[in-house]
Amino acid sequence: MSSELTDSNGMPATSTQLSPTGQFFIPATASLQERRPRTLKHGDTFAVFDHNGDALSGPGSPEGLIHRDTRYLSHLSLTINSTRPMLLSSTLRDDNAALTCDLTNPDLFDNKGKLALAHDLVHLRRTRFLWDRRCYERLTVKNYDERPQQVRIEIAFAADFADLFEVRGTVRAKKGRSLPAVIEADSILLSYFGLDDRKRSTRLSFDPTPDRLAGDLAVYDLHLAPHETRSLFVEIGCDEAEARAPNHLSFFFAFRDARRALRSSASRAASIVTSNEIFNEVARRSVSDLHMLMTDTPEGPYPYAGIPWFSTVFGRDALITALETLWLDAQIAHGVLGHLAANQATEFNPAADAEPGKILHEVRYGEMAELGEVPFRRYYGSIDSTPLFVMLAGEYLKRTGDLTTIKTVLPNIEAALTWIDEHGDRDGDGFVEYGRLSEEGLINQAWKDSHDSVFHGDGTLAKGPIAIAEVQAYVYGAWNAAAEIFRRLERPERAAKFLARAEGLRRAFDISFFDEEIGTYALALDGDKRPCRVRSSNAGHALFTGIAYPERAAQVAHTLMGASSFCGWGIRTIPSTEARYNPMSYHNGSIWPHDNAMIASGLARYGYRAEAARIFEGLFAASTYIDLRRLPELFCGMSRQRAQGPTFYPVACAPQAWAAAAPLLLLQSCLGLEFDPNGRQISFDEPTLPSFVDDVTLRNLQLSNCTVDVALRRSGRQVVVEVIDRRGDIKVVSTS
Repeated sequence: MSSELTDSNGMPATSTQLSPTGQFFIPATASLQERRPRTLKHGDTFAVFDHNGDALSGPGSPEGLIHRDTRYLSHLSLTINSTRPMLLSSTLRDDNAALTCDLTNPDLFDNKGKLALAHDLVHLRRTRFLWDRRCYERLTVKNYDERPQQVRIEIAFAADFADLFEVRGTVRAKKGRSLPAVIEADSILLSYFGLDDRKRSTRLSFDPTPDRLAGDLAVYDLHLAPHETRSLFVEIGCDEAEARAPNHLSFFFAFRDARRALRSSASRAASIVTSNEIFNEVARRSVSDLHMLMTDTPEGPYPYAGIPWFSTVFGRDALITALETLWLDAQIAHGVLGHLAANQATEFNPAADAEPGKILHEVRYGEMAELGEVPFRRYYGSIDSTPLFVMLAGEYLKRTGDLTTIKTVLPNIEAALTWIDEHGDRDGDGFVEYGRLSEEGLINQAWKDSHDSVFHGDGTLAKGPIAIAEVQAYVYGAWNAAAEIFRRLERPERAAKFLARAEGLRRAFDISFFDEEIGTYALALDGDKRPCRVRSSNAGHALFTGIAYPERAAQVAHTLMGASSFCGWGIRTIPSTEARYNPMSYHNGSIWPHDNAMIASGLARYGYRAEAARIFEGLFAASTYIDLRRLPELFCGMSRQRAQGPTFYPVACAPQAWAAAAPLLLLQSCLGLEFDPNGRQISFDEPTLPSFVDDVTLRNLQLSNCTVDVALRRSGRQVVVEVIDRRGDIKVVSTS
């Protein structure tokens, strides 16, 4: 993620230094945790509301309705008799289809100080969802009093048309101009003409027609008989210049379509039910979040990275999310491979850090990206997306046996492999390094992309080009994936070549990166090939791809699970023994669920399933303290204390795709779940159940055209696997 802003000397910039050449940080001027945000998404549109269902504008507020990186609605607030209602409850449906906020009136007084309406007599329910660039809301108002009541409902609104990077904190020297509001009887059009010569518009439509409609306010004066209920409908459309006749039926038709789409998406995936109802909630939320973040592209479903800051195409995030969910729903990987192949770089463009064969990092559609004020219109500044693309192609083939898809993207795989050789390895030493091609690009281009995330043991920042540890592991995985692909394509000579490349890299990595004194792999090699002798979670990714020799794996596992690194909730990005450790930092001591899930997968690969289960237990325990059982992008790395929950990171995205997928990969790692499409076999290799579950049922596990339902239950020290139902010629085996 592009997360930190620095000045030309690599030091954190102040707010007055924000500029197009910065690192586009996310300022912590307001905590998302304080706001308890409620998020909705469909396609390229997402929304962030507070627990009352309002979007309150103000410095640092990410709330509002955002479409393709522009905030089309920056303020939305509801009052009853000019007073904010009291919250009763606020929740998302389990499938994320809709937000429901239940509110009631406080004690309301007239202008003489006399009680006009006692509290809790009027109930307001807001039901809201997104569909096809529109936000739909139904507001029901019910009078529970035995007497009639006259209430005024006011809906205030505004649209600042801020670019998402402005919302994130960037100050622009110039902006476009707001256009006069166009007010009709039952709708209002708010518009903005940008410096990119594009008009952006927000239309708010109301049903029934408000008693008064102004440029920033809709007013309803409701006379409610005893126990009477009235419904008001609001529809907010992005870039809708033409008025549509408001019709309350459109709310119900759109809601039907939204739920059908979610059900259709969910029907592809396997389902998970365990003996622990709280974990079942975690699993359901994870799957629902993934489906909400999924966006249909011409090439298939693609998981956008996260809300609010990263609801767009990210290469690295989607590739890792696809790897985490490959066992559950292989169609995600299919869509990710297809979309990234279609957007692979084909030419040199230093401003975009693009080179032929390189895989996309990020795409943005807002005014600032269009004008080049930020470099992310179509940006390729990640060092790991390209080897991860090849890795995912190999893992997808192993999971599905779908050689047809692999043949379709084979030219892209070839181009990616060429990029690793010709451009990734900048100095010909066999390692892949990163260094931005222009001053506008990201300084650090691995997943830990903060300005201070790569440093030496004394805390001195490393100077590039930098060969980061996990990228070498991904390249090793890419060479092995290429070998498997070409073996399946019956091209044994090329397969043998890539296997040799992988083994050569493994030897070189062991020699240059492993450090006996720190008991693990160095964080990176700097531009002078000096190792950054720092313990870090990055080393765990060497286990994930298998580049670590078995004798090294034991030491790496011991270091990762030591008290300075494993804090009880998970493995810190940087342990407490290191110079730049800060548990509240973005990358230097925090805990990232996806990072932990990948490490746990690596531990399981080398037989350390108990350690993988321990990580699983820590993250599950954290989720029990988190709103909606939703694991965020990251949380702080403070040590776990008895009877206390984790410490939250103030501006973490939630939901975040690779965090949502983390429990799913953790479950696969503990169960040792593997697929063999050629042998039509699903296997459980030395399955282990974490301490918080005694049995797991997996339904609709798919292999080729067959499906199977499987139950695993604890029996003493063993885990027994039982086939509940089988549809097609498919075998299930278990080894212990």
